[in-house]
Amino acid sequence: MKHLDQSKMHELKEKFMTGRDWVMDHSKIVMPLVLVVCVLLTILIALNANQREALEKEAQQAAMAVASEGSGASVEGLESPTFALEENAYPEINNLVRTYYDAQASGNIETITSLNSYLNEIETIRVQELSKYIEDYPVLTVYTKPGLSENSHVAYVYSEVKFVDVDQTLPGMQTYYVSIGEDGNYVINDGTYDDTIWNYIKEVTLQDDVVDLNNKVVVEYNDLLAGDEELSEFIAYLKEKINEEVGEILAEAEQPENNTDIEVAEAEQTEEEAVSEEVQNVIKTVKTTDVVNIRSSDSEEADKLDKAQIGQEFTLLEEKGNGWSKVEYDGREAYIKSDYLEVVSEETVEADETQETEETEDTQTASSNETSTGTVRVIESVRVRKSASTDSDSLGTVYAGEKLDLLMKQADGWCKVKYKGQTAYVKSEYVE
Repeated sequence: MKHLDQSKMHELKEKFMTGRDWVMDHSKIVMPLVLVVCVLLTILIALNANQREALEKEAQQAAMAVASEGSGASVEGLESPTFALEENAYPEINNLVRTYYDAQASGNIETITSLNSYLNEIETIRVQELSKYIEDYPVLTVYTKPGLSENSHVAYVYSEVKFVDVDQTLPGMQTYYVSIGEDGNYVINDGTYDDTIWNYIKEVTLQDDVVDLNNKVVVEYNDLLAGDEELSEFIAYLKEKINEEVGEILAEAEQPENNTDIEVAEAEQTEEEAVSEEVQNVIKTVKTTDVVNIRSSDSEEADKLDKAQIGQEFTLLEEKGNGWSKVEYDGREAYIKSDYLEVVSEETVEADETQETEETEDTQTASSNETSTGTVRVIESVRVRKSASTDSDSLGTVYAGEKLDLLMKQADGWCKVKYKGQTAYVKSEYVE
């Protein structure tokens, strides 16, 4: 065995010597070939490294895109990411809010407009008039969630306001979108943003921790008013008084500049125009300043019809003295707490238009008074629709076991039912 190994070694050695001699004899050919091979290997290694680097760069860019979406970007069809509420986490935003609220308390419109990029004429007048009754804001707490861009935030400001000659402070909460302005400082963007930001704010505001915070403040507010009749009466009076003063100021601003103009205007006014003015009605459009429940009557115990989102607009039918406003919702009357509404426009219409609207409402009411032919029981939770289509507006949800008055079982797969006093529709397959 040992002799065999030595024989193999000897053969290999001879082959190596033979190969070396051949290379030496043909060095002018072999060396350039070796050099070419080395160059090719170097190029291949470099190309492989560049390709790997490009792939890594693509992967990093993809990761950054995902991270960007995760930090607040709203993608259609996907829910916005959930971030925990941060409390007083940004001193610059806290300073902005403190300056803004102090300016509201003092009626400093110049400061307010410099910090808030959107303030219409009506709100400007309202702030000035309300400042006459506000002493200060002793408590301000700022809760934030990330916005859609860098250095932007959705801010929820909890405040306690102290009114002049009123001992009890009153809690409240407002929502703002805060971002960096052209001067490099934080400003409040209160309505000039696009639909993407608007939808993002609505989605974030419906997250559990924000809803819980809002509910806590609403309960605190309602408990204070329920336990202090004098405070409740003052708030109701204040709202009516502010609306009255804002209306008077707007009316005065529309008057001619001097008495001569007034006399001329009165002289030119015909009897027909005077009569027309007497039958004119003012229709106000209001929007919600926060997420708030829509109820069937002016009570916290009334049925909840839906939840209004920030900025959702309604036609104001009546502002009641008990802190509630009657609004038009899905073709019928509904109620929202007045604290969460602000007037965005006023339109004067002729009585004929109002009468036509009332006649339409009477027709709708008559249709909802159809005779019931029995009842149906819901076998699986289902949405109640305004008309017999899944694309129709939802009036609410009924749950398994609930019963509805049946008006007609239609051949198109829908049942016409009575739901909360009005005609509605549910899919036949969900009832029996």
